[in-house]
Amino acid sequence: MRLTPTERDRLLIFTAAELARARRARGLRLNVPEATALIADTVCEAARDGRRLAEAIEAGRSVLSAADVLPGVPDVVTTLQVEAVFDDGTRLCVIDDPFRGAGSLGPDAPGAALPGEGAGYRPQQPTVRLPVRNTSTVPISVTSHFHFFEANPRLAFDRAAAYGTRLAVPAGSTVRFDAGATVEVELLPIGGARVAIGFAGLVDGPLDAPGAREAALAKARATGYLTAYEQEDGK
Repeated sequence: MRLTPTERDRLLIFTAAELARARRARGLRLNVPEATALIADTVCEAARDGRRLAEAIEAGRSVLSAADVLPGVPDVVTTLQVEAVFDDGTRLCVIDDPFRGAGSLGPDAPGAALPGEGAGYRPQQPTVRLPVRNTSTVPISVTSHFHFFEANPRLAFDRAAAYGTRLAVPAGSTVRFDAGATVEVELLPIGGARVAIGFAGLVDGPLDAPGAREAALAKARATGYLTAYEQEDGK
């Protein structure tokens, strides 16, 4: 039997998850590879059963608690990403807080993450909140770090306000816009050097260069992008 690399990876996850289930049934607490495999397999099977993205992620988040794993595992496994096959295609599932917020079993547990000295994380930058309507006849998904200004031309929203921003969602996750639906999104300024290369080719350079925003808007309009929010088709 010939298997693609993706199919081999899926089989490996399933095999490891079955081992995790057997050990859990014997009363053993799971280590990092076992817990990871069991959560990932739960998400993939939920998708295969026809459940939606959010439902599959919740299934993965609910399968284990801190009591089911070795001390320190919840501190190490804080986010999981797995590609699962849904009825409408392959989707990346991001499982944050995979142990239902249970946290570690104590700061002195083996493998526990210990906070260091310092100022901590930088405060979150202010967000832009915009309504976005999908005017197409098919669902559209946008990933976390895509330059939102350059998202699918059939998404109707205030592109000028979205220039230089990305979705304010966890890295690797997506926001889905069903056909005809309106979704309100939060956007964060793109950080770092603020250079947009690729995407839809509307910028391809420094976001803050003189005239870059105006040129990108003109190019978007010229190539048929919807640049304003539309409540209904033609309005």
